[in-house]
Amino acid sequence: MSTGDLALGQLEGASNMRVTNDFSINVATVNGSGSQSANSVLMKSIFGMGVPVSGKNLFPSNIAGQPTWFLIRASKDGYVARKREYEILVALNPDTIRADVLALPTGGVVIHEENMKLDETRDGLFYYPVPFDKITAAICPEAKLRKLVKNMVYVGVLAQLLSIELPVVESGLRRQFAKKQKVFDLNFGAVQAGFEYAQANLTKRDSFFIERMNKTAGKIIIDGNAACGMGAVFAGVTVVAWYPITPSTTVIEATSDLLKKLRLTPEGKATFAVVQAEDELAAIGMVLGAGWAGARAMTSTSGPGLSLMAEFCGLGYYAEIPGVIVIVQRTGPATGMPTRTQQADLLSAAFLSHGDTKHPILLPGSVKECFELTQAAFDLAERMQTPVFVLTDLDLGMNNWMSEPFEYPTKPLDRGKVLSAADLERLGSFARYRDVDGDAIGWRTLPGTPHPKAAYFTRGSGHNDAADYTENPEEYQAGMDRLARKFEKARALVPAPVVVRETGAKIGFLAYGSTDCALTESLDQIRQRYGMDPDYMRIRGYPFARAIHEFIARHERVYVVEQNRDAQLASLLKLDLPAGETAKLRSILHYNGLPIDAESITEAFARHELALKEGL
Repeated sequence: MSTGDLALGQLEGASNMRVTNDFSINVATVNGSGSQSANSVLMKSIFGMGVPVSGKNLFPSNIAGQPTWFLIRASKDGYVARKREYEILVALNPDTIRADVLALPTGGVVIHEENMKLDETRDGLFYYPVPFDKITAAICPEAKLRKLVKNMVYVGVLAQLLSIELPVVESGLRRQFAKKQKVFDLNFGAVQAGFEYAQANLTKRDSFFIERMNKTAGKIIIDGNAACGMGAVFAGVTVVAWYPITPSTTVIEATSDLLKKLRLTPEGKATFAVVQAEDELAAIGMVLGAGWAGARAMTSTSGPGLSLMAEFCGLGYYAEIPGVIVIVQRTGPATGMPTRTQQADLLSAAFLSHGDTKHPILLPGSVKECFELTQAAFDLAERMQTPVFVLTDLDLGMNNWMSEPFEYPTKPLDRGKVLSAADLERLGSFARYRDVDGDAIGWRTLPGTPHPKAAYFTRGSGHNDAADYTENPEEYQAGMDRLARKFEKARALVPAPVVVRETGAKIGFLAYGSTDCALTESLDQIRQRYGMDPDYMRIRGYPFARAIHEFIARHERVYVVEQNRDAQLASLLKLDLPAGETAKLRSILHYNGLPIDAESITEAFARHELALKEGL
């Protein structure tokens, strides 16, 4: 049998194996082509069919013209991590088309402009040529709009080929353009044209289908940045100071939009302040100034901005001023790849500033937790009187995720230990940094408290428990020791870790943040392929809860999975653990800028276990 005959036989075999609700689509375009709306409609149409779905936008950091890929994963099993392979390619970028086609598995699908002769690129694929330009020109008289409308044509083609119901697409499109009837008409016309062209001209030969399920009922789709913004508003934020930086800008945009809707007096006067500062250093200064004055204040940034905030965060720690900093991590160092994801700012956030400085960090692992933990950060910041970090990443922050609806908060705000004028009158005196309750947290007053004993001097220089300047060695050391005790107290105040799996296995896994979804899938692969069922605990806060120490103590070896080169979570754990426990930790690292995938974890685990078995 010739090579060509072999490929043909494989292809025919692949087409007979129906693949339903379990594949990935890669839409390959160029940045600035307006494909985002079309990709969103396609993803939400699959969601509307009741099929669990996730989307990953891999876009360049320049304004326009560079390659962009949008990955949509349909998963009947509910997996939402990036899948390393994709089976369907919408090939609309001539510059990447060859590499994109070669990455497909045998039996994969290519939808492409008909004037591209792609069937010569490689055998073993199903090619569907579509005259996108001709279809678009026929339905869109305005030439300047055709580039945008063209994208909706492939939505229609895919809907027909995959058996996505057209009314579901229409419904999603109406929500997308709810207040723009003309825009809806033009775009749905493009969807219909693509659908009708595929129906009339393309013979279905591949094996991929979307069939109705009931696994998305009651769920929502939202990105993590928007969820953080919602959490801040529900937490009572009143001052927002920021400087734009990818990928955190939309945290503030979401916060600002909600504040404008919800925080106006009947006369239309704002009861909040959103200030775009001249840089990140100024932004964190404004946040701490507002926090000192009694406002709930926040900023949002990414790695380079975090570096600029170092000195002010040290002031917040030493002068004990509350504030919330949402960090959406991206690759580094320096500028790095601003539109790629990583978990490489954990150590920076933990010890930001010079001297002995430690900061509480909250680590959401889902968009629902972005909402919940951002709220919790404001309570913790005021209770602990210190800057608190919420650490997410580009994948969790900028991509759309399925979620259960967020629960309306019913718990009252925790403003911490604040003395009123009546309290001062009753007490007769006040020492700002004195530990009078044995919890290492002093009482504070707010500016404007109408009592002569309310005032104190806030300083970043050496001070004693009465807030007086000092260079006395014993007084300085006593203050630093109290701050250490206060940080130790936070172990019980940060969100507790979640035991995702516990079977009594000898092997355990630890992870945080967006790594969770890939690790959960990987553990299923490990059980299916190797008959092993490791335990898994997801970390949600720093300083680490004692339950994490206990989890490590129960296992012979523990794999720490994270998205950075230098094993930052493992390093932080080793600083925290008893010396005898650190040797149990083994690292699985992923740091190429793409969201971590399950196969990479499974393969790394298998290599580690094989090396251990062979005594290497």
